[in-house]
Formats: sequence, C-alpha cells, structure tokens
Amino acid sequence: MRQINDISSFWLPFTPNRAFNAEPRLLTRAEGMYFYDETGRKLLDACAGLWCCNAGHGRKPIADAIAKAAHELDFAPTFQFSHPGALALSQRIAALAPEGLDHVFFVNSGSEAADTALKVARAYFQKIGQGSRFRVIGREKGYHGSTIAGIAMGGIGNNRKHFGPLIPGTDDHLPLPYDAATMRFTRGEPQNLEKYADALEGLVALHGAETIAAVIVEPFAGSGGVYGASKSYFQRLRALCDKYGFLLIFDEVITGFGRMGHAFAAERYGVTPDILNFAKGVSNGAAPMGGSIVSNKIYDAFMAGSGGTHNIELFHGHTYSAHPLACAAAMATLDIYRDEGLFEHALKMEKVLEDAVHSLKGTRLVADIRNAGFAAGIEIESDPKAPGRRGLDAIKLAFHEQDMVIRVGGDTIALSPPLIASESDIAKIIDGVRGVLERLT
Repeated sequence: MRQINDISSFWLPFTPNRAFNAEPRLLTRAEGMYFYDETGRKLLDACAGLWCCNAGHGRKPIADAIAKAAHELDFAPTFQFSHPGALALSQRIAALAPEGLDHVFFVNSGSEAADTALKVARAYFQKIGQGSRFRVIGREKGYHGSTIAGIAMGGIGNNRKHFGPLIPGTDDHLPLPYDAATMRFTRGEPQNLEKYADALEGLVALHGAETIAAVIVEPFAGSGGVYGASKSYFQRLRALCDKYGFLLIFDEVITGFGRMGHAFAAERYGVTPDILNFAKGVSNGAAPMGGSIVSNKIYDAFMAGSGGTHNIELFHGHTYSAHPLACAAAMATLDIYRDEGLFEHALKMEKVLEDAVHSLKGTRLVADIRNAGFAAGIEIESDPKAPGRRGLDAIKLAFHEQDMVIRVGGDTIALSPPLIASESDIAKIIDGVRGVLERLT
C-alpha cells in the first residue's frame, strides 16, 4: 500500500512526472507578485500563475466574495434553472465584449470553451440549413485546450500525435504568421502578414467553401511560444470569413482581461469575431470559470429554431457551468480590474516589458525573442539530442536559484507577469531569466 505522502499519487498534467517526483517544487501560499514555498521562501511569479492571476495573488475582495457565495448559495443547477450571479456576470461580460456579442455560454475552462465553440459553430449551420459546413480550421501552434476538440483544432504536434484519430473536419490548419528567417527578434507584433491569412483561400479551393464552418485563432499563440500577429492580419481573416460565410472564432483564453491592454484583444485589433472564448483571467484564477460569447446572429438562429418553446435549443452544458462561487469570484475580479485600471496599466507597461526582454538578445543560447501585448517569449536553442531538456532545466534553475516561477513550452520561456507588475518587478524577472540562461548547459 502506498504511503499517504507518496507524491506519485498525483499525476501532474503537462509535466515530466518522474523528474518532478524526484525533485518536487511545491507552492504553499501566494500574495501579490509572489508565490511562497513550504520554507517560506518568496518566489517571483513571472507567469501570473498560468496566464490567469492577472490581478496578482491573494486578493481579499475575491476571497471574500467566494466565501460569501459559499455561505449563501453553494451550488445552483443551470440546467432548467439559474441564479442572480450568473445573470449579472453574463451582462457584465457582454458589456465588455465587442458590440454585437451579447450572449454568454458559461463553462469551467478554456478547453470547455473551445469544445463549446466547435459545437455551436456546427450546430448553427445545421440550424440555418447549411449542414454541409462542418470543418473548423485552426492554425499551426494554436492552443485551444486539452480536450479532444481542443487538440484537434489546435496545432501543437505533441498535443495531437499521441491520441490517434481526432475529430473529422479539424485536420486543416493555417500557417503560423511567422518566418524565422525574417522575424527573429521582432519587437511587438510583426507586420505585413496578410499572406498568411490568404492561405485560407487554398483550403477553400481544396475542400469547397460549402464544407467550412469556422476559423479559430488566438490573438497571439500563447502556449505555442508567444507569436503575435498584426491588426491587418486579423482584419484580412475577418474579410475572408465574411466572403465565404465562415464564422470567425477568437480564442481569448489567454489574451482576455487585460493581457493585450484591453478587455479583449478583439478591441485592440478592431475586429469583431462571431464567437469569443474566455477563461483564466475572468476569475483571476481563483475559481474555474470560462465561456463563449456568441453573436446575436448565432443566438437568434438557435432561438428561432423550429418547434415549440419547450424544445431545448442547444444540447450542451456542464454541471458546474456558471457555478455560484466562480461567478462571485469573477464579479469581484472585474471590480478590481476596473477600480485599479489594470487594463490601462498593462497597456502602459507593454513597452517596459518589450525593452527589458529584448535586452536579453545576445545572451548565450537565446535563439529568438518575441513579444505581444504584456507577454513575451524567449526561445532557447534546443539540445538536438534532447529537445525540451533545456526548458525543464530553466524551470528548475528559476525555482531553485533565481527564486522565480516561470512558464515554459518546449524550449521557450513564456513571460506573462500579473498586470499589477511594476518596472522593478519586470527588471527582477529579466535579471532572473538572464541568470537562468547563463547557467543552462
């Protein structure tokens, strides 16, 4: 029988478990810009938890809101019922979204939001008599969560290749709008990317527009390595989707709630998608929460469906959708963003992070540096005999030697500081990353 303190009882996600079990990294407390380990050591959080704790850690108004909700309404079903918190939060999120996106379908994570978007897109075309449209086009290095639907639409090889056949109609992906030969060490979002959007025309020629339902993209590829794109790129995608009758889905699970200096990156780029997915920052990571915001056009098509008002319009949902505690956490989080001007602060700090992270150019093993909004990626030269080893070593060195928690995808360090970060916080993060890079072998 295993001992109760046997660490292997917890199978960690997206983690080399054998290495972790041999040398655990345990976080026991968090406040502001810092995590703490079991010895009380402060660890600077360079990744906002997991792209989610945008207002920093240990925010008392959020904790108080959760506690109050737990005492008043610990759970309420949203199959055939609702509760005031869900109604208030849906209205508030819709008010932050681009005009015309007025209806929120709540889920519990970005992965579930991706699944929702795929199902809504396919069902929408069934509703309007265009059932031949079933394909959903993703993008290389796109990340849309870890469900089968998410990895099918996503474009990260290791997330897809181990699980056999995925979902029919999700095998096509647009090229990543990035060229290593000409875009390495670009500051901010690269420009003149329209040709990468025009690749959609080739898929139309291959499959026929009448088979394509939607295109799904992230405003920047976060988990794929922080690859940004330009306003004109997204506007071209929007124009092509309109031309052929496709839906455009923005996955703003990472970029939503301030990471791009606005409530949503759609505002930054002046593009209104048909479906906008969110999660992570909506509740500051304090409770699982996500959702899909859909256009009036889509919602109205479901509500105008044939049959009586007793008929269910969408056979989809989750037990914990719009959980009262998550709704309370989200409402308190949105109050903090508004009252402290954190979206505006992030927009102001973009240039500070950009200048700081690009100061690492020329540091040993740095192959590329990319930044978009208040986020950045430092690509490390891979060990040809062991891809990913240096990335894992970077996590260990940051934790044990630099008193810092970083996020790594493969051999790329991703930085996404909480939106409360100051110039001195950013300087500490970059100094820590430099120390890590100098010790990598």
